[in-house]
Amino acid sequence: MRLFVSCAVTEPYNVLFLCTGNSARSIMAEAILNKLGAGKFRAYSAGSQPKGQVHPETIRLLQSLGYDISSFRSKSWQEFAKPGAPPLDFVFTVCDNAAGETCPVWPGQPMTAHWGVPDPAEAKGNAAEIALAFKDAYCMLNQRIGIFTSLPLRSLDQLTLQKKLRDIGRMEGATAKAAEPT
Repeated sequence: MRLFVSCAVTEPYNVLFLCTGNSARSIMAEAILNKLGAGKFRAYSAGSQPKGQVHPETIRLLQSLGYDISSFRSKSWQEFAKPGAPPLDFVFTVCDNAAGETCPVWPGQPMTAHWGVPDPAEAKGNAAEIALAFKDAYCMLNQRIGIFTSLPLRSLDQLTLQKKLRDIGRMEGATAKAAEPT
């Protein structure tokens, strides 16, 4: 992990957001962090059982918010465990299923935390109700990622940083698994 290297290091931190299908929450988190943390963070997303395509409502929402959606794709987390993959500094699960699965061994021993957010892809109802579920998930992720990007990473010891990462995952709206004490 590159957290406690000289302050002269200007390489961005690599962050991987994980979900089971990699079609909604993890894609949104990747988009948000790449925008909010531009220059300081480089975000990626993946899934344990990728759907193979990004959920159409995720695309609609991100486009409506001005994101360039051309590079988003649903992909396996195995891409990030292979030789030549970017070294990861942080890995965050955003769904309870992915948090309960046995993850690959990540090179570099990144810091991890669970930031469970309800799955908007499982929303039922009319188009407006489904769109609202996606907006709610986006807002929760945006708030958490905003707090994460404001942390003074280089000045925190590992235990303090790990606690702060877990606390972010327990914010209002957290899924049951994320809210559990560790």
